[in-house]
Amino acid sequence: MTRRDELAANLAAVRARIDAACTAAGRAPGEVGLVVVTKYFPAADVRLLADLGVGEVGENKHQEASAKAAECADLGLSWHFIGSIQSNKAAAVARYADVVESVDRVKLVHGLSRGAEESGRVVDCLVQVSLDAGADSGPSHGRGGADPAEVGALADAIAAAPALRLAGLMAVAPLGEPAAPAFARLAEIASRLRADHPGATVLSAGMSGDLEDAVKFGATHVRVGSAVLGPRPLVQ
Repeated sequence: MTRRDELAANLAAVRARIDAACTAAGRAPGEVGLVVVTKYFPAADVRLLADLGVGEVGENKHQEASAKAAECADLGLSWHFIGSIQSNKAAAVARYADVVESVDRVKLVHGLSRGAEESGRVVDCLVQVSLDAGADSGPSHGRGGADPAEVGALADAIAAAPALRLAGLMAVAPLGEPAAPAFARLAEIASRLRADHPGATVLSAGMSGDLEDAVKFGATHVRVGSAVLGPRPLVQ
């Protein structure tokens, strides 16, 4: 089996899971987009994925993402940055990312806006919200993200920034807890956000192991890596 055949088979299986999850939730399959997370995999895989119909790819590390986006600039892909962002790298991320899913603090907004403006682009931004229980959730704990109580102020800051568009929310299910209750909390946070920002309709949630629960609770996009690309390379 060639690498292309392997990716095609994995993609078909993941898309079938998404379709089945949509059907189970009473949703149309076309409602949920697939972002394939390509971190640690080569640009050659990105090219194969594009040839197989993938239009959105996700990256976690700035240096890798920047190089890969440049190498694959001819493919017309939508690049999603989904990793933790250092404040001094925010402008650089906004120069190539079409969607920044991991905006977890107001301090990032100015840099992202500056980078987008300088490159003549408008960048979609998602507020990453922490679903970790307890008072010690936040960027330096658990799976990352802003405290739910801070989402409104962060969303307002993004919406007011030049060259940024508030698109919605992103979250990662907490470790050591069933995903469904966490995604149910996320759905409530998303509903409150849309009351103030009706255009913030994107809900990025769900990965290889829990995408069904995410779709059940309203995810518009799922982020899948290993189920499409296989185990991460040993050399990273």
